[in-house]
Amino acid sequence: MHGQAQSLSSRFRTISLVVIATLVMAVAIVPAWAQNSVPPTAVQAAKMPEFASRLAHAAKAHAAPKSSVLARTKGYFHPLQSNDLYDNGPTNGTTDAWTINFGFVVSDSFPIPTGGATVTGMSFAAWLIEGDTLESVQLSITSGENGGTTYFNGVVDFTQSGCSSNQYSYDVCLETSGAFSLPLNNGTYWVNLQNAITAEGEPIYWDENSGPSSASMNVVGTIPSESFTILGSTTTTSTTCATDRPISDGARVEEAKVAIVPPSPTQTSGVIYNFTGGADGANPDTGLTMDAAGNLYGTTPAGGSSGVGTVFKLTPTASGWGFTRLYSFSGTDGNGPDSPLALAPNGSVYGTTGAGGSFGEGVLFGFSPFASVLPNIFNHGMESLRYSFTGGSDGEGPGGSLVLDASGNIYGTARGGANGFGTLYELTNGGIQVLRAFTGPPGDGAVPQGVINGQGGLYGTTKYGGELNSGTVYTTAGGYQILYTFEPGIGSGNPISLTADQAGNLYGTTTWTSSSCSPGGAMVYELSYPDWNLEGIWSWLIYGGTASAWVATDASGNLYGTTNNQGGYGTGNLFKLTCCWTYTDLGDFGGIYGEYPEAAPIVDEQGNIYGTTAYGGAYGYGEVWEISP
Repeated sequence: MHGQAQSLSSRFRTISLVVIATLVMAVAIVPAWAQNSVPPTAVQAAKMPEFASRLAHAAKAHAAPKSSVLARTKGYFHPLQSNDLYDNGPTNGTTDAWTINFGFVVSDSFPIPTGGATVTGMSFAAWLIEGDTLESVQLSITSGENGGTTYFNGVVDFTQSGCSSNQYSYDVCLETSGAFSLPLNNGTYWVNLQNAITAEGEPIYWDENSGPSSASMNVVGTIPSESFTILGSTTTTSTTCATDRPISDGARVEEAKVAIVPPSPTQTSGVIYNFTGGADGANPDTGLTMDAAGNLYGTTPAGGSSGVGTVFKLTPTASGWGFTRLYSFSGTDGNGPDSPLALAPNGSVYGTTGAGGSFGEGVLFGFSPFASVLPNIFNHGMESLRYSFTGGSDGEGPGGSLVLDASGNIYGTARGGANGFGTLYELTNGGIQVLRAFTGPPGDGAVPQGVINGQGGLYGTTKYGGELNSGTVYTTAGGYQILYTFEPGIGSGNPISLTADQAGNLYGTTTWTSSSCSPGGAMVYELSYPDWNLEGIWSWLIYGGTASAWVATDASGNLYGTTNNQGGYGTGNLFKLTCCWTYTDLGDFGGIYGEYPEAAPIVDEQGNIYGTTAYGGAYGYGEVWEISP
């Protein structure tokens, strides 16, 4: 934001004061990034010849760490720490990033809770030219936007981990600072980064995301927000934490209300398909869709001919299941599919990718399988690129579940948009229409998670936003309205999954991160139609991170779900909740049986359950599994 000081006097001592003044004025009106010869954003740099040459290399896939304490977004992983004090949303990694070289000051805000806390460091997501590493950054924490009272200001060393290449050929890495100690009272503070030093002297950029915090105005544009975590611990006089029972939103889930039963002794389980990580795909994480004939459809965010994802089909046969790779993405037609597929009556399927397309901001695609195919790993269908997101008011990085209506219109959500907090859109033959540009906290939601069909209209969740910035449940039935606003803390906050039964009741899950005196965890909840009263059904608690769970309903109103870090191996389990309510642990994931499911299962009319794991299996790249009653 601040240009480097330029000394003209040493070069032009004989030039008159009038000419010197003219030159100084001319420099003052040149944008700071032009003075420094470093574009303010990573995307701008990628489009300039002098920087594009440095980025001209094949994108490479970095192995994601296999940990039960992971938050996943579009292929980028952020290991959650036990001492997370504030987490400003997930890493985006594909939209854009702002330079922190050469005197630019990029700022974002974070809260300190009531009672105060001690900040001990920070981590943030950075974009670097491949092979380069961050060594240090001038980090300051102030009471205002690049000003006010300065509480901390110093050059801090950083360590780098978890890198993954994006579509612009940058390495997107997690940078974690060295430790320091800064006691702060409750309130809002600003963290400022500038003067980054890298091993090879290349520019480095701070990853941009959609919130939920407030970001500063830069002289060259508005920064929606950045991806970062403040490390530390809350100040507390209590040495005892209430962690001995599940807790719902504002009240206990009474244990007596939930009976626990073992699975049926006749239950069987098996692996339908093990992904190899090659042309067939890798790391399926968006769940499955089943057609009337019992065929399964899904996507992988990695693998395939270009390494950026596939669409696949599994067909039941007398001798087992036949695998067909229906399509392999190349990047220009989409990169990293990240929504469960929506199935049309004519057999076409629709989905989204979080990146790629004409503008690099993701696509909504349609896909029509050929009538007859043999099981193999080659393309057997025709993709139709229905819409390529621009990153403007239409949004960016679409994801989450889609809804198709009887007329063939498609409804979904994306990040970004006019207000930077996400969009709800409708795609018709006439183009895209933004039905809602979310405005963020305190009045509205932020970071929508997809939509489902419910009584009288669409229903969805936002992971952040609302009165207390912990997420919302909303509907379009009768006009847009927020049905429920979550609160932060144990047993509440940050909804990530939503489903509905035939009576119109909504079921979903929340997830929250552990603090110094509270465990992290996940909760299954019910919102009863039509009064939308919330009841917590079941919870998991975990120290040193979070738990995540996803749920779906069957025709009888039973709930089926997965977790990504529960069970005997700590790598996920499958469960069933039968009204009102009985909990059954149907099985634990681990090892060759797959690890870390990242989506809800599906259930057919015979009660067979199907799903995916993102890792594990015979080759370590995930699997499709089946459990029969």
